[in-house]
Amino acid sequence: MIDNIQNCEEAINEEITDNSEKKENVQVSNELSKRARKRLLKKEKWLKYKPIKRAKERAKIKKRKEEAKRNNVKLGPTRKELKQHKMSLSSCKVRVLLDFSFDDLMNEKDLHKCINQFSHCYAINRRCLNPLQLYVANFKGKAKDIIQKNNGYNNWDVNFHTEDYCDIFKKEELVYLTSDSENVIESLDTSKVYIIGALVDHNSQKGLCLKIATERNISHGRLPIDQFIQMKTRQVLTVDHVFHILLNVAACGLSWKDAFMKVIPQRKGICPKSSSEPSSS
Repeated sequence: MIDNIQNCEEAINEEITDNSEKKENVQVSNELSKRARKRLLKKEKWLKYKPIKRAKERAKIKKRKEEAKRNNVKLGPTRKELKQHKMSLSSCKVRVLLDFSFDDLMNEKDLHKCINQFSHCYAINRRCLNPLQLYVANFKGKAKDIIQKNNGYNNWDVNFHTEDYCDIFKKEELVYLTSDSENVIESLDTSKVYIIGALVDHNSQKGLCLKIATERNISHGRLPIDQFIQMKTRQVLTVDHVFHILLNVAACGLSWKDAFMKVIPQRKGICPKSSSEPSSS
């Protein structure tokens, strides 16, 4: 199967190489810039290669499953077991909410990234034995249009809401998570709802979540990152990284320090602080 995939891949690459000039002269409009033509040709190549890539991934997964079966190793929960990993059956009652009110601040590429991060949040929550109580609010704009391309998302074990979070919960329950807050969250409280802004902005909207929380008179806080680890970059994490940290602490019983070290990418230059090392806060 892998040989067939490789043969198909080579044939596609040869076809694209042979016809690239023809595509530029015939199929691509002369009104497009050179950079735009390159982007279009790159997209065409990707669309041809996409089914090959998926086939290679399926073959790789199949091979890994066969090896695990031979070695009597369990790779993860079965489909039957996953059906039991429901929020309603979970012993973890910590509530986390993704705020999708930032659609207009993101371009299409960043919107897709945001939806991918949300999908990852759902996936890791579903695979957890005792998942967090996951909510989504303000889910009615462009992000919803994008996710509707994924068949079956309505069946996800997620509490979807088109309403604003202030219309779903009492204000005194809400805590907006933002690295710009001066308030450090020492522990997670089941009486609170921790809000993560569903925003991919590459730090162009610094302080936005804190501003929203302040204007709406909502409590806010930041994760105790600088109490346990050192980072060479700013303490701004992606949506799924923040969610994964909360999941590890609330549902998996990890310490903050262990959760940070497990989730935060090494490219951010992280290292644990010693117990005697003072915090920079």
